[in-house]
Amino acid sequence: MGKHNEQQAEPRIRVIVQNRKARHLYHIEQTWEAGVVLVGTEVKSLRAGQGSLVDSYAEVRGNEVWLNNFHIAPYEKGNRFNVEEKRTRKLLMNRREIRRLAGLASQPGYTLVPLNVYFKGQRVKVELALCRGKKEYDKRSAMKDRDARREMDRAMSKRY
Repeated sequence: MGKHNEQQAEPRIRVIVQNRKARHLYHIEQTWEAGVVLVGTEVKSLRAGQGSLVDSYAEVRGNEVWLNNFHIAPYEKGNRFNVEEKRTRKLLMNRREIRRLAGLASQPGYTLVPLNVYFKGQRVKVELALCRGKKEYDKRSAMKDRDARREMDRAMSKRY
């Protein structure tokens, strides 16, 4: 069998870090997938699950997208090859996507927030979201809806 007859399997996705708080604090309007420029010790540290998206955000500068405050702990065996933990990292996206993203993110009240960092095959990817901040009453109503859904599920499980 030749290469042309074989079907390409989807690359396996393994989530490394999630930003759960972002879904509570923001209305998520739209999401994109972007690659991340990393050095070798950062990738090894991420394979060990040593990353944090707390307080991280993305911004468009010129024709490039940058991820700020993404914390990757130093790789324990990396010695002199380790880099700064919270350095600004470049995101890899299509030029057309970047232009569109710049226009949307420049509107007042919108920000770019990373939701997940994951391995897609061998590559590290970031799920980037265009977000609008929630008001306090939005957060309370979301919590109320979630609690009501839980109560209904409990009642249904007791019934059956």
